[in-house]
Amino acid sequence: MSNDGKAVIYSRVSTSQQDTDNQIKVLETWARHRGFEVVAVYTETESAWRNGHQQELARLVRDARKGQFRVVLVWALDRLSRLGALSILSLIHKLAGYGVKVLSHQESWTEAPGELAEVLYAIAGWVARMESQRRSERTKAGLERVKAAGVRLGRPPGAKDKQRRKRRSPKLPLYLDTILD
Repeated sequence: MSNDGKAVIYSRVSTSQQDTDNQIKVLETWARHRGFEVVAVYTETESAWRNGHQQELARLVRDARKGQFRVVLVWALDRLSRLGALSILSLIHKLAGYGVKVLSHQESWTEAPGELAEVLYAIAGWVARMESQRRSERTKAGLERVKAAGVRLGRPPGAKDKQRRKRRSPKLPLYLDTILD
């Protein structure tokens, strides 16, 4: 089979309490029905906001550059990035430059031809970022409510782990480094 029918699956979940099995099973079935041969599965289990995250997505981009496949299957575009429209559009354009198309199971319009798809990718990227920001705001509000109720947050008094923690500085994810090269 030529590379035209070769596809890969990219799946991501945010925490180790979740798993990617549901995404992968559905995407494998979808690939089979579409006549794609799945040649690799790239899986991430971490927040899309963590520094140095999405190493598997960076590896996927490198493999796309080598021409190892022609299609990337994802459950939904927000699995690719939560950084917004520019991030998703940059990734889509980078992969398109290698002859690779991204298809989303949840967003069937990813198969739309031409400029309409670009507008819809931008909207999907914006929505993913807004959803992530709102989730963060709800989490912070919940923590403030618990703190106001007198619940002590953090390590318990007398905990043996007294190591100071460094605050993470914002940093580009690895896959964006490969996009911006």
